[in-house]
Amino acid sequence: MPTVFERLLGGELPCAKVYEDELVFAFMDAGQVNDGHVIVATRAPRETLLDCTEDEAAALMRAAHRIARAVQAAFAPAGITVLQANKPAGWQTVPHLHLHVLPRHAGDGVELTWPRKEPGIERLRALAARLQL
Repeated sequence: MPTVFERLLGGELPCAKVYEDELVFAFMDAGQVNDGHVIVATRAPRETLLDCTEDEAAALMRAAHRIARAVQAAFAPAGITVLQANKPAGWQTVPHLHLHVLPRHAGDGVELTWPRKEPGIERLRALAARLQL
């Protein structure tokens, strides 16, 4: 079953396209949080950031950068949030790799909170040591 983004890309559903290249496409979010809210998605049906290539990940961020600059010029928001979520536990609602370029204004009702933990430098070093880059 194709995702809604695949259906948009394939022309089965209408969208207000903002940008596209060989790896990504971008369109206005139908659920505009604030005017200028854009989704940038991979052309290939990748579910999460962990499923894409480095080139696709870089293309997403290049497009987000370009779009954020255009959003700033066109809508003059007080700020911009770039959000990318993976899997339902990570807040992903469409199983197709994408990110949001979201213009922000004071009091716009958008919330992003989490409980802050401060484990100390030794725990942080132990956690860092577990990563194999």
